[in-house]
Amino acid sequence: MADTAKQIIVLGAGVVGVTTAYKLAIDGHNVTVIDAEDGAAMMTSFANAGLVTPGHSSTWASPKAPLMLLKSLWRKDAGIRIKLQPSWRQWKWMLQFLGQCTSTKHQKNSIAMTDLCRFSQLHLNAITRQSGVKYDGKTSGLMYLHRSKAALDADSNGAQHLRDQGMAATAINTEEMVRLDPGLATIAPQCAGALYVPTDESGDAHLFTRALADAARKVGVKFHYNTRIQRLITKENKVVRVQSDRGDFTADDFVLCLGVRSPDLVRRLGIDLPIYPARGYSLTVPITDRQAAPRMGGLDSENMVAYCPMGDRLRLTTGAEIRGFDRHYTAADFKPLLDKARRMFGHCADFSDPKYWVGLRPMTPSGRPIIDKSPIDNLWLNVGHGYLGWTMSCGSAAIISDIIAGRTPNHNIDDFTYANR
Repeated sequence: MADTAKQIIVLGAGVVGVTTAYKLAIDGHNVTVIDAEDGAAMMTSFANAGLVTPGHSSTWASPKAPLMLLKSLWRKDAGIRIKLQPSWRQWKWMLQFLGQCTSTKHQKNSIAMTDLCRFSQLHLNAITRQSGVKYDGKTSGLMYLHRSKAALDADSNGAQHLRDQGMAATAINTEEMVRLDPGLATIAPQCAGALYVPTDESGDAHLFTRALADAARKVGVKFHYNTRIQRLITKENKVVRVQSDRGDFTADDFVLCLGVRSPDLVRRLGIDLPIYPARGYSLTVPITDRQAAPRMGGLDSENMVAYCPMGDRLRLTTGAEIRGFDRHYTAADFKPLLDKARRMFGHCADFSDPKYWVGLRPMTPSGRPIIDKSPIDNLWLNVGHGYLGWTMSCGSAAIISDIIAGRTPNHNIDDFTYANR
């Protein structure tokens, strides 16, 4: 418990904001959450991939990424794509991203992210036990499929750092793949095998966040939805109030968890957050044949399609586009994903009326989030979790609650400080 209870405002009610609010309330603080949407988890946390992936947490910034981005200028099937904008912010972020694409930095960043993901998974499990939240969770592991033996061998070799850290990551053939998940029998003949990580998990992050917001409310957290944050007003290097379209809010401390909108709010305070949106696509369809559907989530690595059974639904997601803040879409934007998804699971799910979603992942160039005190004395940062928002959220919330209480976190934060951004 915190030595002194504070009045704390959490800015943002996505999965990172809600887990932060819950941890702070359990720690004894009086917590208020402010968000522009009409409920928790209505933006990027609404329809993400649903995978909790310490076993697949490498940063996107790698030696392969620059060529992939270059090819994406004329190819639409690249895992990471760029659509150039007349934006200095995009160009600045891209230069910083390219600077992280060396082998040395890729390895260092990936190890740091994997460590945080494993730490966070422990807190996810603890929060689930403590709060009793239900979210179509599955703890049977995840399957990372490969269409070629060469790709499977490369992924297995690349996963050595997981095994070095004590995680199981086993390359298996298609026979073993189907034994572990009979729902992959139809796709198995097209695969060479899979990397199986038994400790990875899955579930519906939206359900998790909404249920945890209810649990947080029961321990005293107040939520102000439909409230657009306009400015942070400072005096003598402290935030003194939040200006919103529904009036002002005051507190002792403030925690920033606004995803891709975080940089805009604090730029005028002299805080530079290297966060830019990575647009992602998801579709959700009803499962029509449970026996033929996958039992666990996973990733078709060559096609860059993640899949996740969620009760009687199947979620499919793909790739990322570095193209700014636009969330508008047409059905044509989903055609590449829809075509691949039908080929994979058309035998067990109904794709006649898919539910489409576009989300904006708050990416830093390194992939590492920023979890630290800001240069403003009573403003704290829990931002930049990118494509691993749900995976990293609970551990990040534990870290920031420890820092606010003046405790030494149980996880090394050197790689996640504002100075090391």
